[in-house]
Parts: sequence; C-alpha cells; structure tokens
Amino acid sequence: MSGLPPYYFRVKDNGALVFRVDAENRQRRLELDQIATVNVNNGAVKPQGDTILTPADKAAIDAWMAERSATLAARDVDDILRTVDHLNLTAHWAQARATDDQLDAVTDRLLMAMHDLRTVLAKKRADRLQGD
Repeated sequence: MSGLPPYYFRVKDNGALVFRVDAENRQRRLELDQIATVNVNNGAVKPQGDTILTPADKAAIDAWMAERSATLAARDVDDILRTVDHLNLTAHWAQARATDDQLDAVTDRLLMAMHDLRTVLAKKRADRLQGD
C-alpha cells in the first residue's frame, strides 16, 4: 500500500470531505478517517467531531482548496469557450439545416438569451473601460 497520499478529498457540491489515509494499522487495511469538511466557496474548514487539525492537516487542506479553486475557475472558462463553439454551431445549423418548425421552436428563446448576454457583456465592458 505504499505510495498512498496522506489525505483523500471526497469532492461534493461546495467543497469536500477530508479524510486522513491510514494504511499502517494492525489489519493492514486501508482506512479513511474523516477529519474535516471544507467549503471552497467561503473557505470554511470544519473539523469532524472532536478532531483537532494539525498544522500538516491545515496545510494539506489549504493546498487542496487553492488547487480546487484554480481547477473550478479553469472549468468555468472552458465551459464558456464551449458555449462560443455551440453558438457558432447553432448559427450554422440555423442557416444550413433547420426547418421552419425547428426555427419557430427556438428563435424567441435564443434571441432573448443572446440579448440578455449581450447586455451583460456590454455593461461589464463599459464598467471596465470607465475603471481604467
């Protein structure tokens, strides 16, 4: 069982459950002892039960939270870039393959969503330009 990390993070919606990995017990079984719950959104770290987190525990949790935040931020940007691709594919579909009935089914919803997005992006850009 060598080479195991000292901690395991079970990802959940807003963070993770943190476990200390124990492979050096008498039964030589892999045990996961929950030591904390973390929330990436607000940075909260709640020790499990009577657990007192060691400096090593805190350092590992802080490192995981920083890495997780970076991963989630990168995913956000990737999702938006995929949306740009989808918009391009949608434009091609509407121009080349869509039937009148299909266009009737989606046009109003697409136009409203695109108008909303354009309004938000234009306002944000104006705010950034005024801030310079």
